[in-house]
Amino acid sequence: YFVNNEDYWYNVNAYIQINPKSQDEYARLWYGWKDFAQGGINEFGLVFDGAITPKQKIPDGYHNPDGRNVGDEILSKCKTVEEAVDFLEKEKIAIAEGHIMFGDNTGNAVVLEWVNGQKKIVQKRDNMLIATNYLLSDTSAGNFPCRRYESIEQRLNLLNESKDSLELKKIGNAIGGAVQLPKTDEKGNLGGTLYTTFIDISDMEFKLVFKLDNSNITKLDLKKEFEKTHRQKIKLK
Repeated sequence: YFVNNEDYWYNVNAYIQINPKSQDEYARLWYGWKDFAQGGINEFGLVFDGAITPKQKIPDGYHNPDGRNVGDEILSKCKTVEEAVDFLEKEKIAIAEGHIMFGDNTGNAVVLEWVNGQKKIVQKRDNMLIATNYLLSDTSAGNFPCRRYESIEQRLNLLNESKDSLELKKIGNAIGGAVQLPKTDEKGNLGGTLYTTFIDISDMEFKLVFKLDNSNITKLDLKKEFEKTHRQKIKLK
């Protein structure tokens, strides 16, 4: 299971983009805005999402993906976590102010981050992997400790300790304590959890809750969507 809270300004024009497979590209779904994938999944069950972290020096010879929709590129070309990591390495792409989580249908999952000029790969532990807005491989860089991380970790640990079978709804509830309620800043900008995404990689099911409104849910059967031959853009509103 792969669950994410996207915390951002509420005036952004967010949408879901579904691109069909072609001769040299895999079918994929991504969500975001301004032609940039914030997260997504492809037909082989490769998933990703990212988060902002304290600014770091990237390795020499690498560059930020300015102007490129790298998430869409990865989903269109890669089947596994290993292939996604190799893609970024081949393209010499690093992110100075963020880290990326990848997962796939084999159960593999990593968080990739660049700290003090070095690439770091954080593996999952105890069958789970959590990331918020601090660097997992250098907590001294800032944004630590994190209440949201602690809330998710505590709830997931309780799930692991229980004998109940895991399901997407239970995993989703585990991040409920990490949502950001809508709040206006000093400039009058309203922001908070823009949407929450729930992905069942095994059954290829996708759900998105917009602006914390449980009556505003987009549900998709990814197997059916990825069989379609036309592009789709689902505006979130």
